Amino acid sequence: MIFEIVLAIVLINYLRRSPQITGVSAEWSKRLFIGMMACIALLLFDVIADKQVKISNWLSYLALLAILYLIYSKKEFQFAKFLIYAVLPLVVIGIIKDLSALISPSFYKEWGDTFDVAEFFAFVWVFAAWLITKKQRKALEKEKMMALAREKEFKITESLKAELEVQVKERTADLTKQKEELQQTIIELKSTQAQLVQSEKMASLGELTAGIAHEIQNPLNFVNNFSEVNNELIEEMKEALDKGDIEEAKAITADIIENGKKINFHGKRADGIVKGMLQHSRSSSGVKEPTDINVLADEYLRLSYHGLRAKDKTFNASMKTDFDESIGKINIVPQDIGRVILNLLTNAFYAVKEKRKLIKEGYEPTVSIGTKKIYPLFGSGGVEIKVMDNGNGIPPHVLEKIFQPFFTTKPTGEGTGLGLSLSYDIVKAHGGELKVETKEGEGTTFTIYLPV
Repeated sequence: MIFEIVLAIVLINYLRRSPQITGVSAEWSKRLFIGMMACIALLLFDVIADKQVKISNWLSYLALLAILYLIYSKKEFQFAKFLIYAVLPLVVIGIIKDLSALISPSFYKEWGDTFDVAEFFAFVWVFAAWLITKKQRKALEKEKMMALAREKEFKITESLKAELEVQVKERTADLTKQKEELQQTIIELKSTQAQLVQSEKMASLGELTAGIAHEIQNPLNFVNNFSEVNNELIEEMKEALDKGDIEEAKAITADIIENGKKINFHGKRADGIVKGMLQHSRSSSGVKEPTDINVLADEYLRLSYHGLRAKDKTFNASMKTDFDESIGKINIVPQDIGRVILNLLTNAFYAVKEKRKLIKEGYEPTVSIGTKKIYPLFGSGGVEIKVMDNGNGIPPHVLEKIFQPFFTTKPTGEGTGLGLSLSYDIVKAHGGELKVETKEGEGTTFTIYLPV
């Protein structure tokens, strides 16, 4: 019986000190404390009272049953429900044992040992259930802590995710703004590039102007001279006809016809020069057309030379040509390829002019241009155009940069640095190649390869 009272005190103390009840209601903690004091008083009564008095025994059962009922009925004590299954067998066995002793002492005497064994095992079951439940509670507490940790991590993750989303939105907005700025910059760069390309074209046209004036003057002089000669021949023919000298008139007529052919030839020559100038100045159509590459090369050779001489009357250079007449006409964009040839020839004359400034005696500036049809083992072949000079050549540290835009070795104001870059792009657009071979102090050769 003492055991039952002690067990009641332990249970009440457990309930009173549990975090679940102390955190819910201070009132329940107070009530349980009073209950525990009552059990202690009952324990003292049992110790002091006569052993024959059994009222404390039944009061202890009543206290245990009251505690179990309290646990079962009150929501505040749902956490301790396991105590019902742990303690109830012990209470039931004790009540049956005491009832049998009260009602039938002979039966109790016969089965007393059995009741003691059952009470012992019920006692063992209390502690076993307590330990098992304690272990389970620890596992549940651990799982709960882990769940709380996971929830905390989840909240942190969600918070970081929200922050990242804000950062991503801000970064996206920045990138979108940068993209728009870059697109605007690209548009402006393209516009500037187009202006620079046109500027380069106009610069090369300026180089040609003096040469064109010189070249067009020759056929105009021929036209004027043959026109004057024809006028004189017509007067002579009139006199011959007045005299009745038909044979003389016929001979003069033949001369007039021949002079007319020459006038027509040189007129077409002047017309060709003007058309070439117009083609060079206007934007390229990008349309390929059959073109005599030899005529194009020869024309730009003379134009570039006379253009340089117009700036410097003291400059003289030898011009050499080596054209392959078997080439015929090839499909190219004449304005573009003409611009490439002109650029290479202008650079060649500039190179020999610079070398002439350094070497006054024993040096003859020479610029050559030649064409050649190529017959490879496979493919349809192509045309090779070589522009050669015997200038100073290109130093190795400069050679690797010559096709870069805006790179120039000319003094400020004498070159944009776009000539070779544009030439390279034009040749590539034709499916060809532009290569350079140079030897410092001896000269440079630029080779254009165009597929047929």
